[in-house]
Amino acid sequence: MKQKNFIDMQKGLTGIAVLLMMAYYDQWGNITAWVYLALHGSYGLMWVLKSRIFPDQQWEKSTSLAFGLVIWAGLSLYWVAPWLLTSGDVQAPYWYLAICMAIYIFGIFVHFTTDMQKYTSLKINPGHLITGGMMARVRNLNYFGELLIYGSFAMLAIHWMPIVILLAWVSIIWIPKMLKKDRSLSRYPEFGAYRERTKLFIPFIY
Repeated sequence: MKQKNFIDMQKGLTGIAVLLMMAYYDQWGNITAWVYLALHGSYGLMWVLKSRIFPDQQWEKSTSLAFGLVIWAGLSLYWVAPWLLTSGDVQAPYWYLAICMAIYIFGIFVHFTTDMQKYTSLKINPGHLITGGMMARVRNLNYFGELLIYGSFAMLAIHWMPIVILLAWVSIIWIPKMLKKDRSLSRYPEFGAYRERTKLFIPFIY
């Protein structure tokens, strides 16, 4: 199996997992739980569609069942947020829900448009460095989009633990991948100038 098979299954089943938590903790009247379901559940389905329509080549690698289950387990740490929300009967104020939804929507736009640009650019013009469009100022803007998406999920739980999990993913998985990508792109003569005028991950900051 490929790595993406485990990733797609885990993310695609998130909506069902959240529904089961809502049922177990009787959260049918909790608007915060419904908002969480709508956000994280829809993201999971959009990810599966993206994987079919414009897949990321890094997830096309074959993997063993053991490592696939490690991937699944790691991604399932993101389910801590809905568990905390449903088990703790978290009731966020409406203004807070609006902020979380706005962050999520912006993150979805940034993440998926950047990935689409990367996919189409590599299809149309392979072997060239992508320096324009969504990646004109930030080299890994798709990861920034994911940070906003998962940040909105973590915020809805109103608990420190999902924030710690997200930061662990960023520091242990995401940033090393970005730095590895930089080393790979350094083979292009124009990469030095591109790196000087762009940020690695977060616009205007880093």
